Amino acid sequence: MGDPKGFIKIQRKEAGNRPIPERIYDFSEVEQTLNTEDRKLQASRCMDCGIPFCHWGCPVENIIPEWNDAVYKGEWKRAIDLMHATNNFPEFTGRICPAPCEHACVLNIENNPVTIRENEAAIAEYAFSEGYIKPQPPKIRSGKKVAVIGSGPAGLAAADQLNKAGHLVTVFERADAIGGLLRYGIPDFKLSKVVIDRRLDILQQEGIIFKTGIEVGKDLSAGELLDSYDAICLTVGATKPRDLPVEGRQLSGVHFAMEFLTQQNKINKGETVSPEDRISAKDKHVLVIGGGDTGSDCVGTSIRQGAKKVTQIEILPKPPEKREDNNPWPYYGYTLKTSTSHQEGCERRWNLSTLRFHGDTKVEKAEVSSVEWLKNGLSRPEMRPVPDSSEFIQADLVLLAMGFVQPEHEGLLNDLKLAYTDRNNVKISGDYQTTVPKVFAAGDTVLGASLVVRAIFSGRSAAREINNFLSSQS
Repeated sequence: MGDPKGFIKIQRKEAGNRPIPERIYDFSEVEQTLNTEDRKLQASRCMDCGIPFCHWGCPVENIIPEWNDAVYKGEWKRAIDLMHATNNFPEFTGRICPAPCEHACVLNIENNPVTIRENEAAIAEYAFSEGYIKPQPPKIRSGKKVAVIGSGPAGLAAADQLNKAGHLVTVFERADAIGGLLRYGIPDFKLSKVVIDRRLDILQQEGIIFKTGIEVGKDLSAGELLDSYDAICLTVGATKPRDLPVEGRQLSGVHFAMEFLTQQNKINKGETVSPEDRISAKDKHVLVIGGGDTGSDCVGTSIRQGAKKVTQIEILPKPPEKREDNNPWPYYGYTLKTSTSHQEGCERRWNLSTLRFHGDTKVEKAEVSSVEWLKNGLSRPEMRPVPDSSEFIQADLVLLAMGFVQPEHEGLLNDLKLAYTDRNNVKISGDYQTTVPKVFAAGDTVLGASLVVRAIFSGRSAAREINNFLSSQS
């Protein structure tokens, strides 16, 4: 490494965020950036630790010590080349990944890891600004045609790899724009859509064909798809949300989180929504049910829309502030996560189960009760309601952010007569092929709802197997 004592001399320094009083009035990205010299110093903290647990903890197997060393030495072109060797879209993951690499960093033994995620984003941005990332179409085409269904991170990664291998790739997306949940599920204040469009422009110039507004299985039949392409990669995601079938669920003002987030992202890009269809938190008491990242995104979006008060509840217990004995380093630390949205103003509560919603035609309040989690020697703790603990939470708008349960089977997947796992995800073999010949699947379609970084790795892996399959057909 360039400076083997960098981690001793230099303390961790994060780029920080825009001031709360400024950022809550717009949807621009919250996170700031360090200057180049500070970023080099942060990269110098990457130890010559012998065993790079960061690499082990990274779902795409980024070779992190090497590109940190390159940044410290000012070798930015080498850094982005090393990064692209394992990750097609570091500008995405550098913004929205929960950084399991930092949890596994040797310096995290003392809760002071290298700023790996920020370094990753900085490398990508520097590379774009210097023109290091530019279209590189394949010099030879195989003549084989591949259809990728779904344009989220798994689909884009698979398409990029297959195009680089020389195949003719067409990506189908049922929405009106490419990106999947990157486009419409993640708020602009976390991931500006300019960042997505910049990369899509590169991919298009390299020869990938994007077709939007086409729902395969409806606008294009499964039979037509099979007849027209040499291989198919299903990356449709796990988009079926977990519902809350309680009394009052049908009341106006109770919505799935993705309805809310997607609508705001469309408004941000200039679309007009009729007043009767508008889901607005302005001057309302907002209740977000679900304590994960999607719930946090609902919190930040509600605040920017002018909510009177935002409350976020979670049925699970409050995570510990520090790692517990059964969750040691270098594993991912399951500790309390406070997002930038939470910092902007939100009441957070745990161990609450929603019993029912109250109101005439519109929701007015939610009835909840406390629960406790008992281990009882079981592999999974048992949830029990706490007697006489019910209470009411005022709520003019309720957002259900309880995760996703499976891919949507209706339409394409059922038309293809695919087999499913016991969790209702698409079943694949070790080579990512489904039970239907020449049909492959990757990402949340097979993993269930997961991280963007895992979807990218899955898409890359599926592309490798599809390339092997096509090569064997030649």
